[in-house]
Parts: sequence; structure tokens; C-alpha cells
Amino acid sequence: MPATPALLTIGDFLRATLLTIKTLRHYHDTGLLEAAEVHTRTGYRRYLTSQIPQAQMIKRFRELRMPLNEIRQLLASPDGSNLNTIIAAHLRRLEDDLGRTRSAVSELRSLLGPPAGPVTISHRHIAPMLGAAIGECIEAKHAVPWLAGALAELKSTLVTQSRRAVAPAGGLISDEIFTKGRGAATIYIPCDGPIESSGRVRPYQSPEVELATIVHVGSHRSFDIAYGALATHVARYELAAGGPLQEHYLVGPLETSDESAWRTEIGWPIVKVAEGPH
Repeated sequence: MPATPALLTIGDFLRATLLTIKTLRHYHDTGLLEAAEVHTRTGYRRYLTSQIPQAQMIKRFRELRMPLNEIRQLLASPDGSNLNTIIAAHLRRLEDDLGRTRSAVSELRSLLGPPAGPVTISHRHIAPMLGAAIGECIEAKHAVPWLAGALAELKSTLVTQSRRAVAPAGGLISDEIFTKGRGAATIYIPCDGPIESSGRVRPYQSPEVELATIVHVGSHRSFDIAYGALATHVARYELAAGGPLQEHYLVGPLETSDESAWRTEIGWPIVKVAEGPH
């Protein structure tokens, strides 16, 4: 005779797995770890002993902050064919999170410590230049991946149309991106001649503008430190002008995937004050 499946009361299953009643109920309600038996009248649940390893696996994945939908995919793959792919993707996310945490800790230590010294602010006149541009309305939280994609498309278009970049790529950032979290952004690459429209890419002429600038080294995630220093300088010593803030990607996603090596010039439009006679 086949062996009768070994069933545990919900209390015994909790003791066996060290899960909480709230967590187990949630797993049952979402279909992640359903009870083997549910009494039709009382709703009382019992679990198979063979479900203990499953509960233990779920617990470990949750300790690694794996989303429930991905755990469900893993458990639904009887041959484990998706196991390595899903786990590898999640480990990459954990490594990215760890990198962001380390950067935040380092930045906090710098902010809490003594001032690093005066920042270097420069003045720059930007002359009008022909180029290729992509302009769209974007979400602030998606700005970095959008930037990388736009730059790659612009570079590909220049190669296809046999044009050469004559200056670093630049960007115009509307106030709405800062105030509303969504707004217009234009990314452009100045080049050595006119280009034809292709895909999202359009011909472009960058505006003439006077800027107070600061160079930020590192990930765009910590832009606020450079923006704050530049805003403080402009408020104290300059006459701010209208128009979008500008960024020039001296070293960016096109050159390296190492964010710590990125160098971005941030520009704040100012009114150039004519110098009087000496």
C-alpha cells in the first residue's frame, strides 16, 4: 500500500519552518505556498511535510529580498531550467543595491565631515553649434537609462550618416523635471555638418548661452551635490538667466560603463556682466 502523505497542523508547520502565521497566510492567499488541505467548513489548513523544504527555500529567497513573483516562477519550474537565470538577475540587482548603498554611505560621511574646501566654478560661453538631437518628455526617475539609450542612438546615427562629433554630447534639462518629476529633455551631439532625421533623431542647433559651470565626477545619482554647490554660487555671485540647465557629458555612458569615471559639466544659465574700464 502507498504511504499516507504526512500532514502537519498549521501550528506544527509554523514550528517546523519558523514562519509567522501572518507570513504563511499571505503565502497561501497569493498562491505561493498553499495549504495541502483546507477544511471546507472551518477553513482550517494542514500542510504536507514535503512542503517544509519549499518553505525553507522561500524564506531564504525573501531574506535576499527577491520579489514574490520571481520566487513563484522558480517554484513553478519543475526542472529548474529558469533557476540560474532568475537567481543571476536577482544577484546583479543585489550587487547594484550594494554599490548604491556604499556610495550613499561615502557621500554621507563626506557631508557630515569637515568641508572639503572650495569648489571650482568656471564661466563658459557656449556658441551655437549644429548637431543631432533627441528631445522627449521623460520621467526624472528614468533619466539615466533614457540618457544612455539616446546617446547610443545619436552616436549610431552620426556613424551611419558619416558625421563626426566636434564637441562632447550635451543635454538641456527643463525645470519641470525638477519641480514635477516629468518634463522635456533634449540630448544632442554637435557634429561637423547637417544631419537628416532618422528614428528619434532630428537636426538641431544648440542655443548660445553664458553658463556658470561645475564639473561633477562620478555617478549621476549624486548630481545633487554638484547642483547644490553650483546653485549656491549662482545665488551669491551671479545674475541668473532664464532657460534650461545644461549638462555636458565629458566622459559618460558612451565612453565607459564605470560610473565612478564619469565626468559631467553642469551649467547654470547666467547673464554676462560687461566688464567696465580698469
